[in-house]
Amino acid sequence: MSKCHAILRSSPSVVRMRFRTALAAGSIGLISVLGVLRAQKPFKEYPAIEYENFPLPKDWQHNAEWVRARLRYPDIYGYPDRSRIRLGAGRPWPGQWTMDYPRSDRHLLEGVRRLTRIDTRSVEQVVSLDGTDEIFNWPALYAVEVGHWLLPNDQAAQLREYLLRGGFLMVDDFHGSEPYDDFLGPLNEWETFLNSMTKVFPDRPIEDIPDNDPIFHTLYDLDDRFQVPGYYNWMENHITYEKGPTGRQPHWRCIRDDKGRIIVAICHNMDLGDGWENSDDPKYEEKWASLAYRVGMNYFTYDLTH
Repeated sequence: MSKCHAILRSSPSVVRMRFRTALAAGSIGLISVLGVLRAQKPFKEYPAIEYENFPLPKDWQHNAEWVRARLRYPDIYGYPDRSRIRLGAGRPWPGQWTMDYPRSDRHLLEGVRRLTRIDTRSVEQVVSLDGTDEIFNWPALYAVEVGHWLLPNDQAAQLREYLLRGGFLMVDDFHGSEPYDDFLGPLNEWETFLNSMTKVFPDRPIEDIPDNDPIFHTLYDLDDRFQVPGYYNWMENHITYEKGPTGRQPHWRCIRDDKGRIIVAICHNMDLGDGWENSDDPKYEEKWASLAYRVGMNYFTYDLTH
């Protein structure tokens, strides 16, 4: 059993105690519990909605202490087994989970290397709620476009177990709380998110994160937060919101464990993934990309220290 696998088998309090002990020894980058993991599956790339043959960074084989994982989930369009749509000229639907992948992930992780002392590599790890122990090797998990996910009961149960063992989930890039016309019919992204999230935690409330919460003050003081828009929506429509009037106000929400620690960070009505993805594009405003990076650094550091 790997060290990280073992620690996620422990209680959340044990996880945090070991993280704090490691910090006392020097820095976040010295956290021994996230060392090289023999049980991890190797890095693998998947077909994606937006990118093909995206270049691998030089450090893609680096045995890092920490890597942020991306969740590969079933979606309302039938991915992976019953896809009702195709992408382009007969290409199978790669899944809504691949939005911005892998450019967003690799830009973000390069930022983690530059802006923190966390020892990471510049490529993501794609993980699934497949009933194996693999997901427990990756303490930080990201799910994009969760207004389209469709978790079956067994996957919801494994995600609950992962989070209660000390895992951390950040969800991003879903908008509005009223129906809009999707190409396969009416869709309400907030309700679609809730349909699966309440399977994970039927008894834990979703709450707004107050400004004084530690998650906004780990590396950066994020009292002045604003909506981070999707790239194409801004370029084509010159607005920062999506999916109608209820998409105008960004919401920084969470679900907590029994001791008050945030275990699900919910970024609703914003697109931090596009902030990371387009951080090198001069047409995308620097203030949006900068906030997206600061939020990411705070959330990951919070996860490692609380």
